[in-house]
Amino acid sequence: MIPAPFDYVRASSVDNALELLAGHDEDAKLLAGGHSLLPMMKVRLVMPSTLIDIGGLDELRGVTVDGDDLVIGGATPHAVVAASELVRSDAPLLAHSAGQVGDPQVRHRGTIGGSLAHADPAADLPMAVVALGATLELRGPDGARRVSADDFFTGYFETALQPGELLTAVRVPRRPGVTWGYQKFTRRANDWAVVGVAAIAGRVAMANMGAAPIRARAAEQALADGADAAAAAALAAEGTEPGSDMHADAEFRQHLARVLTRRALNGEVG
Repeated sequence: MIPAPFDYVRASSVDNALELLAGHDEDAKLLAGGHSLLPMMKVRLVMPSTLIDIGGLDELRGVTVDGDDLVIGGATPHAVVAASELVRSDAPLLAHSAGQVGDPQVRHRGTIGGSLAHADPAADLPMAVVALGATLELRGPDGARRVSADDFFTGYFETALQPGELLTAVRVPRRPGVTWGYQKFTRRANDWAVVGVAAIAGRVAMANMGAAPIRARAAEQALADGADAAAAAALAAEGTEPGSDMHADAEFRQHLARVLTRRALNGEVG
């Protein structure tokens, strides 16, 4: 498994990364941790002409407070997110989800921005930021803009990122002390979720129940109308069209969505 030939250049700043993107063809790719991109390159599902390395940019790393939000740099490794006292205190659902990604090696190299830009519908972090109502900060040739997590994921491995844009940060509402739940059904440790559910403050997000992380809208509405966790969870799969594969068929995934949503709404973490 050998990647197709490519050029490599290391960006010295975010501005320099954007200049490099603009100066190369549309097949150029950004490289942060590489744990999503490089495996796809090895089997030639992706064949970038140029890799632009942003993994060493300190301006894209770290966790800070900005009013009611935590701001997490796009190149912040999963392990840093999981261990951050700020994240563990003010957005523990995100800290937990970052700690579920892969194994220690992946968590120390992979980045939150890379995972979100990769947009695997079975991944932990896309589901988590949708549940949290996060906002993603993007920069490109036309300047900076913000996109809600609800609108960022548009399909299988597809996002609202435009050509030449870079995901610079994730803004997560601070909710210390708010009850949350996180459930993921896997065949083995470190596997992708067959189905995942994250719930907090009346929002319920699900992984691997469609082409992107999705909200369990019927369950959320039931909660808003005063239903208890069991009654709301019974509606979690309503309107969903999950796929079938060697791990589970659509019917079983819908069953899992109902079971895991009930547990998540009851504040269970697993």
